Amino acid sequence: MKLSEYFDKADGFGVLSTADTSGKVNAAIYGRPHFIDEETITFIAADKLTHANLQANPYAVYIFKEAGHYEGRRLYITKLREEKDSPLIEEIRRKKYPEGEGKYKSGSKFLIYFRLDKVLPLIGDGQIK
Repeated sequence: MKLSEYFDKADGFGVLSTADTSGKVNAAIYGRPHFIDEETITFIAADKLTHANLQANPYAVYIFKEAGHYEGRRLYITKLREEKDSPLIEEIRRKKYPEGEGKYKSGSKFLIYFRLDKVLPLIGDGQIK
């Protein structure tokens, strides 16, 4: 199964972990990745700590845990680029919230593109079932 299909079907929650240049780690709850293709994903970020860390250190890990059991994925990713207040943000949001619910608070938003470097299961370092 393609990773994009997995995220379309799986129910659960995710955490995006980043670190600054001195190694101080931050973890934040994030929605599912948005797939550009099977090697490129995006996340929408506010101008907060996660975004600041990614300005200094392009490496991150996204952990997704499926609801009800200990299955999921760990995505090791590298920032490629970002777009401030991209029109694509609203296009992505309309797919998830067609009625406009879940509006963002004010302030700039960033569409951050990542290269997918490695995918591991939630637990262990073996193959994904």
